[in-house]
Amino acid sequence: MRPDLLALGADLARRGDAFAFATVVRREPPSSARVGDSALVTAGGAFHGWLGGSCTQPIVAREAVRAIVDGAPRLITLSSDPGTERRPGVTAFPMTCHSGGSVDIYIEPVLPAPRLVVFGLSPVAQTMVRLAKAMGYPADAVDPDADRAAFPDADRVIRSLDAAQVLQRPGARAATRFAVVATMGERDADAVRLALELGSAYVGVVASRRRFAQIREALVAQGVSEAELVRVRGPAGLDIGARAPEEIALSVLAEIVRLHRGTGARPQEPAEPATAVDPVCGMSVAIATAAHTAEVGGQTYYFCCGGCRTRFLAAPDRFVTAGQAGDHE
Repeated sequence: MRPDLLALGADLARRGDAFAFATVVRREPPSSARVGDSALVTAGGAFHGWLGGSCTQPIVAREAVRAIVDGAPRLITLSSDPGTERRPGVTAFPMTCHSGGSVDIYIEPVLPAPRLVVFGLSPVAQTMVRLAKAMGYPADAVDPDADRAAFPDADRVIRSLDAAQVLQRPGARAATRFAVVATMGERDADAVRLALELGSAYVGVVASRRRFAQIREALVAQGVSEAELVRVRGPAGLDIGARAPEEIALSVLAEIVRLHRGTGARPQEPAEPATAVDPVCGMSVAIATAAHTAEVGGQTYYFCCGGCRTRFLAAPDRFVTAGQAGDHE
């Protein structure tokens, strides 16, 4: 792996940004790629590195963004004859580079750990933060009366219920995937409202069923919609017969793990970049990061490489057909 890509990856990880590494793991000549060639693709589709000819970049960038979105690695192959590359676990795409040959590229997403925000100064809240940190979750503790002594393991201790302060995360942009309200009767409704404002995929309330019903009624009276309240779980946690604060905290984290590893609560994912079809070779090109474009007759066309652009400009009428060139996918 190139040192500059490792440094870029480390910087993105520190900032809480998702990205993907792409590495050539197999090649058949005359491809210009070499085993070990690598690249880094950001969540927005920006491509850094080298994987052979520039014609490979649009497909790799698109598949890397998809890997970031679904959180799963993938193995792709680019071949001049993709029909012969049907192998289990491998997705084949056409190779349009003039060098020909084929390459297998392994794409691995690197995602920031989901952030947990815990509201309250209760024993459950303190245990939640301690256990969350042991499990690798960045965790913030929020309560007007909290201090570092109560939450020694928290990334941040926020003594405010002001949304702007809670949303501000110097040096880290990991999304707030999960929020737990363990205020135990103190400012419950205010904490739930703030948890919803954070855009949390999961909001769990540690309270009895009766108390949770009262909190819910208060939120409805304050104008919180049913669409928002559907994200609130109360009482929070899996039913493991928990009684002690440590057991309750464990049950809530168990529910969070189940959601995180399953398909229930997913973060707000980066959208896949808009694409256009290269009118010369038919490849899909990410519009935002396209390095080769041309405007003909008021229409912008996007190309996988400079060679396709040159061929197009030499005879545009040959490649432009109704409903084909420039159409967005």
